Amino acid sequence: MNNKVLTNREKEVFDLLTQNMTTKDIADTLKISEKTVRNHISNVIQKLGVKGRAQAVIELIRLEEINL
Repeated sequence: MNNKVLTNREKEVFDLLTQNMTTKDIADTLKISEKTVRNHISNVIQKLGVKGRAQAVIELIRLEEINL
C-alpha cells in the first residue's frame, strides 16, 4: 500500500515547480500568495527530511508522488 506524502495542494505546487515555474508564477496560477507557496514547499521539505527544493523533487519522484 502506497501512503501518499503530499496533500493535494502540495502536489499541485510541486507539479508546477517541476515545470520551472517561479514561486510567483505558482502563486498566480493557483491564486494563492507567494508566502503560501513557500509554506507548502517548506512543509514538504520538512516532511521529507531533505535540505532543499531540488532534493525534495528528487525524493518525491523516487516515492512516485510526482512525475516529470
